[in-house]
Amino acid sequence: MFSALMNFMRNNNVLPRISDTERQALEAGTVWVDGEIFSGNPDFRKMLDEPYSQLSDEEQAFLDGPAEELCRMVDPYEVERTRRVPDDALEFIKQQGFMGMLIPKEYGGKGFSTLAMSAIMAKVNCYCSAVGTFVVIPNSLGAAELLKHYGTEEQKKHYLPRLASGEYIPCFGLTEPTAGSDAASIKAEGVVFKDDDGEVKIRLNFRKRYITLAPAANLISLAFQMHDPENLLGQGERPGITVIMLHKGTPGLHNGDHHVPIGAGFYNGPIIGEDVIATPDQIIGGPEYAGQGWRMLMEQLAGGRAVSLPAGAIGGMKSVAAVTGPYSMIRHQFGIPIGLMEGVQDKVAGIAAMAYMFEGARVYSCSAIDNGEQPPVVSALLKSSSTEHAQRLLIDGMDVFSGAGVMQGPNNILGSGYSGAPVGITVEGANIMTRTLIIFGQGATRCHPFALPLVKAVEDDDSEAFRKNLLGWLGHTATNWLRTKARGLTRGYSAGSPVGGPTATYYRRLAWASSRFALLTDLAMYFIGGKLKAKGNLTGRYADALTWQVLALSALRRYEAEGRPKEDLPLVQYACEHALAQVQKAFEAIHANFDAPLVGWWLRKPAAFFLRINPLSQGPGDKLIAPTAAAIQSLSEQYQRIVRGQATPVEGRPGAGRLLKAFRLHSEVQPVIAKIVKAQESRDLPRGLPYEQVALALEKGVIADTEAQLLRQANQAALEAIEVDVFTPDEYFGTATKPAHGGAATAAAAGR
Repeated sequence: MFSALMNFMRNNNVLPRISDTERQALEAGTVWVDGEIFSGNPDFRKMLDEPYSQLSDEEQAFLDGPAEELCRMVDPYEVERTRRVPDDALEFIKQQGFMGMLIPKEYGGKGFSTLAMSAIMAKVNCYCSAVGTFVVIPNSLGAAELLKHYGTEEQKKHYLPRLASGEYIPCFGLTEPTAGSDAASIKAEGVVFKDDDGEVKIRLNFRKRYITLAPAANLISLAFQMHDPENLLGQGERPGITVIMLHKGTPGLHNGDHHVPIGAGFYNGPIIGEDVIATPDQIIGGPEYAGQGWRMLMEQLAGGRAVSLPAGAIGGMKSVAAVTGPYSMIRHQFGIPIGLMEGVQDKVAGIAAMAYMFEGARVYSCSAIDNGEQPPVVSALLKSSSTEHAQRLLIDGMDVFSGAGVMQGPNNILGSGYSGAPVGITVEGANIMTRTLIIFGQGATRCHPFALPLVKAVEDDDSEAFRKNLLGWLGHTATNWLRTKARGLTRGYSAGSPVGGPTATYYRRLAWASSRFALLTDLAMYFIGGKLKAKGNLTGRYADALTWQVLALSALRRYEAEGRPKEDLPLVQYACEHALAQVQKAFEAIHANFDAPLVGWWLRKPAAFFLRINPLSQGPGDKLIAPTAAAIQSLSEQYQRIVRGQATPVEGRPGAGRLLKAFRLHSEVQPVIAKIVKAQESRDLPRGLPYEQVALALEKGVIADTEAQLLRQANQAALEAIEVDVFTPDEYFGTATKPAHGGAATAAAAGR
């Protein structure tokens, strides 16, 4: 019976068919906390025991020292305007070893942890992306990473020290005009032949585009399809995708031209090759690694996708938090700081909570990688969600800054990040494809406890393995159906919690969400089966449900790792309520769009009714907004903890420097302001902004001379911080770049 059923499932496309490239992607990396969620019964105690690491003393010193110094060397506005990285900054990057952070110390590198590389990338890249690419690209997927894992010893000894020192500036050539997200379909070709001297060579022809650092690179790692018609390398006539290293100046190789990326002046351009001749020894790993390129890329991307782009995006989120909270308190309208108005407060709270949660996800996932995990599904969902939400937080921050957020110039703090946000969303796997194809498409097969073994049993025509896994799968479905009912009726209480106190409810509700997610996953695989690949809208909603469960868990993991500080509880509650509301939204959309006979009707009608009347969450309540926003509205230890790791602006410099000076002074004068407010409440002083009552308060003895001076300084700093750039006609239409004046009188007349 099981043999007949197995044949039926194979012949009728009940299970997804897996291509060779898909198989290599599925087999790459490891299953991590995502497997717990797919199980329907996550072991939260085990998940909380997963590492949540800290930087070593050496790594922290580098982050606080050279990384901070590099940021202070650079004027981001000038780099953006000229599209040129200063020579002294590039030389500093080379001398300090920024390009060799992932390279082991025995080859001249730093040998830093993944967590450290992520922290350094977050600091530098969100401060100035053009400079940041000279840190990110050498330490991402490319020559150093591939050589470290697959290179011959001879290749390692030659290339790794030179990559670490910056003698070689690398880039990685993968994307082509007809191969973007579908990278496995690259057309670049290398034909193996014997030259006139009888030596085996490879003739390469290719056209690559969107290659970061290509204009500056002198070492190119190139992915191509190898054709070996005479099987000279012994790997077959068409071994497949191969990665080879080419040096700048090789005849027929052309790089140096530029694309112009939106919103940021980082170096990016095409690489073109016409009859470029290389030797098999230039293949990363040597001739025996011909055709192994796709496997190599998938293995390194399995964890690597969680590093560079999430670092920049999450660093950007923390930067938004670092300036939006302060701006909301030093900018006044209608007689109060705008940050105390509920509409503005709501935006600030969301920024604070998302920055907190995503930073938790960054540290949690990087710690897992350093502990030996290579989680492709979590890496994909973190890349997709972090880059999407960095853009959303930038928009919310610009809403708070209002006019100061949309007037360009060196004093605009958020405009450059907003303009460049689409880059992160697009590169290293466009988010549309990542969400609709990779996260759930790969996760449902790889992370499910029975799916991949069952597919393998069908492919191997192994009826005994098929029987075992099919029965296991059916039992898994039945168990999760019962769990979903029990946890729904008790709102998760039947699942228990590994911790007590106010966060216990989130573990219970996440367990409830996991059981429903696992059940819905089984229904999709049973009743939609192989057609799921084409159901991008549906799989995207499953991806959303998985993503927000992982993010909520990350916020909880951070809270536990940092000692459960009482003041952080509103941040955790806001983050988890928001995440669970997004899971609920995804579930409702899955129910509404489940296109299958009978089961689809049940999910769309009766089950959807019960889903709506018993939601996981309706989102953060209004009572959470003010305490969550307050986390970044005063210069407290909590504020410092949330924005920790960001470049520290020099006080008084345009943009964040003058804003944070005003924020510091605003914090220092709060005791003085409290005296004036108390006098106003007792009617010793008239109503109005405390800054407007300085003279009268001094006259009546409410404050002392030194306190009056502090108030005036704080007021002046605030006026300067809310100012925007003004350009003369010659500057606006000509080549001059710096604003001639700030128009302070106009700002003062308009009020704060």
